[in-house]
Amino acid sequence: METGKMIAYFGSYAGKQAPGIHVYAWDEQEGTLSAVDAIPGLINPTFMAVSQRQGLLYSYTQADEGQDSGAVLTFRIDPATGTLAPAGQALSLDKSATHINLDHAEQFALTVSYSEGTVNLFPVQGNGEVGQLADKARHEGSSVVAKRQDSAHPHSVYTDPSDRFVIVPDLGMDKIVVYRLDREQGKLHPHDEVAMEPGSGPRHFAFHPNGRHAYVINELSSTVTAFVYDGDAGKLQPVQTISTLPDDFAGESICAEVQISPCGSYLYGSNRGHDSLAVFAVDPESGVLSAVQTISTGGAHPRHFSLTPSGGYLLAANKDSDSVVVFKVDRDSGRLTPNGQSISLPQPTCVRFYRLP
Repeated sequence: METGKMIAYFGSYAGKQAPGIHVYAWDEQEGTLSAVDAIPGLINPTFMAVSQRQGLLYSYTQADEGQDSGAVLTFRIDPATGTLAPAGQALSLDKSATHINLDHAEQFALTVSYSEGTVNLFPVQGNGEVGQLADKARHEGSSVVAKRQDSAHPHSVYTDPSDRFVIVPDLGMDKIVVYRLDREQGKLHPHDEVAMEPGSGPRHFAFHPNGRHAYVINELSSTVTAFVYDGDAGKLQPVQTISTLPDDFAGESICAEVQISPCGSYLYGSNRGHDSLAVFAVDPESGVLSAVQTISTGGAHPRHFSLTPSGGYLLAANKDSDSVVVFKVDRDSGRLTPNGQSISLPQPTCVRFYRLP
């Protein structure tokens, strides 16, 4: 039985003088958040990755004025309080990063730079700290939407369930790029590309817990594409694309985050503009989606959200309204209901959880 207290970490767009990472205690019974700590001195540490195994949090900081490179940061999590202590940094060789993730074995940290079109691979050392850059891949290409797709823009990075392949949705090229991860050499080898609908803008990605299905949320077209995944071959086959917006919505909106419930029965995506969360039921055999609910996030521009590890709650980070809103998840239907709890944070952009030992 899980008994440790839960900590929620929030990344944000913040200058050096304002806190960039916020630490909160999460009460699963009450569905409430309580402030614990905040970390200043970081420029836009918008996304984070957490190692439950080693008690570490990984983030990044953008390059300061006059600097050529940002840094990938390692923080050690205090096992009693969840507070963060700096444990090391490695130069990213990019001015900014957009997304950070760990492979499942936690032997590598991976980042992408939207503005510079790069995918970066860093070794994780024996003490858990991120080592210096091991490999870099650069995307070249464009697509049909002016300005947003005039060049390659890798937006996020993931390893597949086998930890053999790396998945990179590229919004600028309208492609999902697949690399083979060479663990011995610390290299990314091009493996496959999946062409998406022109103008769709693939952004974030999620594997189903069964490993046979996967999903990408398309920022520019406000859709989710479902795939069948061949893990042996490292191949994605699209089987469905479905809108995240109500049929009667006629305004401007773009998508952001996508996640699957821990039970695998429901998928969630966020709309910025419509400022809502779209809920879908997942067919257990085909992986095909059917719409269940669209609900307001209670704020503006939900750039990110996270389901709690139990799957009982969802926390939505509304960047433009400086708020995080708590939703209760109905386990029988996947539907969301605001539980009346919210907190004020400057431009929240990422939500991550850690269970204290």
